[in-house]
Amino acid sequence: MPASTAPLRAAVIGSPIGHSKSPLLHAAAYRELGIECSYTAVDVVEADLGAFVDGVRAAPGWRGLSVTMPLKAAVARLVDATTEPATVLGVVNTVVVDGGPGDRVLTGHNTDVAGVANALASAGVHEPGHAVILGGGGTAAAAVAALARLGAATVRVVVRRPEASADLLRVGQALGIDVVLVPWSTAADAVAAADVVVSTLPPRAADPVAASLAATAGFSTQGTLLDVAYDPWPSTLAAAWQHAGGTIVPGLDMLLHQAVEQVRLFFPATAQDPQGVLDVMCDAVGAARR
Repeated sequence: MPASTAPLRAAVIGSPIGHSKSPLLHAAAYRELGIECSYTAVDVVEADLGAFVDGVRAAPGWRGLSVTMPLKAAVARLVDATTEPATVLGVVNTVVVDGGPGDRVLTGHNTDVAGVANALASAGVHEPGHAVILGGGGTAAAAVAALARLGAATVRVVVRRPEASADLLRVGQALGIDVVLVPWSTAADAVAAADVVVSTLPPRAADPVAASLAATAGFSTQGTLLDVAYDPWPSTLAAAWQHAGGTIVPGLDMLLHQAVEQVRLFFPATAQDPQGVLDVMCDAVGAARR
């Protein structure tokens, strides 16, 4: 079938991928916009990523990829070009495919930054004064960029192995935000003192921090917590934060906001109402409209 008439397709890739809500979100957006494009979840491990990308280059119809863990850094090394902030971060969660087979150009973007920033802004966070990130991986790098976008001057990043997260210092310098790596042993104290917390840890990995907060006599907060782990929700950390008086932002909010940006990148020529797209995505996953 000629490339010009091949059915359009897109996918989310990562491993494991069965839990992903991205197919629901994109399908809802495409229906709203009148776009005929399939969107599937494909389990791809890092060892197979190169072959998968080669297949995307060769096959007709591909419009884009959403990329989740553990592939975000590896994809950044395989695309033809990246845009900011993906270039600075070295992390890609969105790939736009242009051209036909044999003349493909793959461009990497990072919409996680917009996802975190917009989710926090929607919760009333502006110019955070004492910001803390839990975790030091690719999503943490996006959170650093998001906090810089919101006007934070400094962010403390709580990590188990500071040497493995040293690149965040470079990211902070490039973005004009001071990044301070602090040891995991101080996680509960760092979180308790923050007015904005972004947990980028996998589900239940922050449970020990939550237990420490719950056991702290008199702990209260008026701060905001975004936990990117949205299943189960509320997470143990979110429940402890809310019990102490704080505002919690579901990771699903971040997913929704970054997905709106992905749809815009995949189909830039389509007239879009971002709020309308966000609304139908919320309906698709049973979330409150943002």
